[in-house]
Amino acid sequence: MWAAITKPFAWLFVWLYNLTGNYGAAILLFALVVNLILTPFNAKSKKGMMRQTRLQPRLQELQRRHEGNQQKLNEETQKLYREEGVNPMSGCLWSLIPFPILIALYSVIRQPFSRMMFAAEGVLDAVKEFCISNGWYTAPAKVDAYVEIKLANIMHEHWSETVAYLQGLGLSTKELVDLDFSFLGVNLGTVPWDTMKLIFAGTAVVSFATIGLALIPLISAALSWLGMKVANMANPQTGVETQQQAQMKSMNLMMPLMSLWFCFIMPAAMGVYWIGNSVFGMLRDFILTKIYKKKLDEEDAERNAARQAREREMEERRIETERLRAEGKTEQNANTSKKKIQQNEKQRLAERSAAIAKEERAARREQRGIKEPEKPASQVGNRRYARGRAYVPDRFTNPEGAEEATLAAAAESEGNISIDESVAEESVFAEAAEEAAAEESAVNEQE
Repeated sequence: MWAAITKPFAWLFVWLYNLTGNYGAAILLFALVVNLILTPFNAKSKKGMMRQTRLQPRLQELQRRHEGNQQKLNEETQKLYREEGVNPMSGCLWSLIPFPILIALYSVIRQPFSRMMFAAEGVLDAVKEFCISNGWYTAPAKVDAYVEIKLANIMHEHWSETVAYLQGLGLSTKELVDLDFSFLGVNLGTVPWDTMKLIFAGTAVVSFATIGLALIPLISAALSWLGMKVANMANPQTGVETQQQAQMKSMNLMMPLMSLWFCFIMPAAMGVYWIGNSVFGMLRDFILTKIYKKKLDEEDAERNAARQAREREMEERRIETERLRAEGKTEQNANTSKKKIQQNEKQRLAERSAAIAKEERAARREQRGIKEPEKPASQVGNRRYARGRAYVPDRFTNPEGAEEATLAAAAESEGNISIDESVAEESVFAEAAEEAAAEESAVNEQE
């Protein structure tokens, strides 16, 4: 079953090697093709992560508002995600796709005879026996995980002799590939850590090839860290470290360390693939960030415009309803009970009497030379700031000056009392008007 999974990767890799004739170039092109194939999935993940990052201020506001009520916080958070079309798990799911590909590529590189060439049964054993008999290879005391790479490397150095030997045994050689593992003077079939141990033991000398082997894991780790750093810098910061950002910090440290370790203990070809994957990933991330930043800015602008239009419409309806109620022109619900109608009539009568009393009171105060204190536009009844201390009536009809007017209203109301005590006198007239209305109603019933 695993052979069926690795076969498409093996075909692609062999085709790229035959196309370029260079093992390292084939690996880099393989990394490019893989990134192109995964771009739609990464685009979905990138967009989801960017949208989720933009929601952080609103999520923090929900946390502040529902502090201590975890159930309500979870409900409001899920509601916000549904409204914004965000799946918090989308980024994590798509980011796991490259790992199976990495494992499949490692299998192809580690077993070129079995996984890459799909050599006929008995070919590997015959090549091994031929190399041992000629003194080109010494079988280790324990199992060698990279025996196929070593035999493929030896077979490349003695290609014609090995092919002739296999054909003499009647074995098929048409599927075999003459693999040259060298790339920029470095043998990519070599494990960097094995070479480092030989240098430390004094059985190998420092050369361009050994320096190159040591640099591959270091470059891979550095690019892995840089790629994650660039991806995080592309997202807007909220100023407060969230749980997701804390997890990303841990991953930014763990992934480069994993890359460093794996590229030291695996064939150098894996390190070259990791380097190419990081470079192409940064390029892809840069392009996707620019594209989705523009799209998300447009979506946010449309959403804010729709929200403002909805708020403006609701405010206009509220003002119109208040005007109609003041003029007594609101429509009566046909299902309203007789008792409710009487209560509404009584309330309107009381309001009318209170308005008359208010006018008389204002006239008396004017005759006495008492100046009526100015009431803020936000006042309802005796509550001076019922609509907010920064309330501006024309904030929708005059959006250009709304911000300045809001700041001025907030500054003017700062420190002022919230209850208008002068309205208490009006309530006395209102009560008197209610009593008069009640007496009039009782007289009408007696008649």
